[in-house]
Amino acid sequence: MDLLGKYYFYNHANEIVATTHYQELHRYIQHGETTVLEHSISVAYYSYKLGKSLKLKCDYRSLIRGALLHDFFLYDWHKKDKTRKPHGVYHPEVALENALKHFELNHKERDIIANHMWPLSPKPPHYVESYLVWTIDKYCTIIETTSKFFKYKQKMPKTLFYNTINFDK
Repeated sequence: MDLLGKYYFYNHANEIVATTHYQELHRYIQHGETTVLEHSISVAYYSYKLGKSLKLKCDYRSLIRGALLHDFFLYDWHKKDKTRKPHGVYHPEVALENALKHFELNHKERDIIANHMWPLSPKPPHYVESYLVWTIDKYCTIIETTSKFFKYKQKMPKTLFYNTINFDK
C-alpha cells in the first residue's frame, strides 16, 4: 500500500482507535495470543488493503470504522457466563450496542458489525464493505488461531498505532 493509502487508513482508524473506550480491547484475548484490539485492527487493515487491491468501489471510511468495531463487545468471551447466549451468535449484537453508545454509526457500519458472523447470525451482510470484513475476519481468525503451529507469524499492523494507543489504560 502506498503512503497516501496508509495515511488514509490511519486517519480514519484514528477516529476510533484513539478513544479510551476502544483502547480497552487490549485487555481481552480474541484468538490464541492475539488481543481483540490487535484482531480488530488487523481486520480493518486487511479489509481496506484487499478492497484497494481489488479496486472495489466502496465506502472505505465505513469499511475501516465498521471493521474496527465489529468485535467491540468488551468482555472476556473465554469465561463461561450462563446468562449470556453463545458468544459466536451473541457478540455482534453486544458489539453493535456498545458501538452505538460511543460512536455515531451509519447504516453500512451497523451492517458490518451486526452481520459479520453470518451464517451464525440470522442475516447475511448487505454491502460490499460488510462482505469484505466478513471474509477478512475469517482469514485473520485462521492466522491467529493457527500461528502457534507454524514458525511464520503474520506481522499485524498495530505498529501503525503506537503513537495513539496507550496500552497502560
